[in-house]
Amino acid sequence: MSTLHGAERTRYVRRLFAQIAPRYDLLNRLMTGGQDLRWRREAVRQLNLPEDGLALDVGAGTGDVALAMRNMYPKARIVACDITVEMIARARRRAHSESVHWVIADAQHLPFASQHFDGVISAYLLRNVGDLDETLLEQRRVLKRGGRMVSLDTTPPPSGFLQPFIHFYLRRIIPLMGRLFAGNSEAYTYLPDSTTRFLSAEKLAERMQDCGFANVRFMRRMFGTMAIHCSSRS
Repeated sequence: MSTLHGAERTRYVRRLFAQIAPRYDLLNRLMTGGQDLRWRREAVRQLNLPEDGLALDVGAGTGDVALAMRNMYPKARIVACDITVEMIARARRRAHSESVHWVIADAQHLPFASQHFDGVISAYLLRNVGDLDETLLEQRRVLKRGGRMVSLDTTPPPSGFLQPFIHFYLRRIIPLMGRLFAGNSEAYTYLPDSTTRFLSAEKLAERMQDCGFANVRFMRRMFGTMAIHCSSRS
């Protein structure tokens, strides 16, 4: 339920993603026409890691972002964490996964030292957490001064002539895909619902600034329904 908060939301999201882990990648490709991989790579480029930097992927899921970092920054050291055991288990079975350090961890309570990472990135994490501010503050805490934080996530569709079509796709087509290809219409009702109830790209940028991030900017993709936010720790 997208209206849940705190620990109750965390438990719900963990259970939901455990259920859809076997079909998560397939549904992502179908829902976005394969564009989600391109957006993830774009987000990884925005990290601008040092050649031998240390990076953290928070809410790593099945490892798309972590493995994209491995390919883009081959000399970097990469840590990837997720709260869902089933997601990390699938990530560890992927090609080249041995070059990533996989950790089971809650994004709201990261088990890493302060000012430890050169870059922190997440994809489709922030709208799912129980406490957004706590999650952002944790990412800032583990980030070195001058390091970059990047978030890729869905954002409510903007007003305009496309909005009714986007809402129809979110409310009708995505749950249908979930039922047909994952056997789970609940999960793929929650996912679009969490999109429409999440902060706008502008409001999320403000929350990042309120949590101490500097130089916050964002780019919209997919008719304004995706946003890549970039920031740094001063």
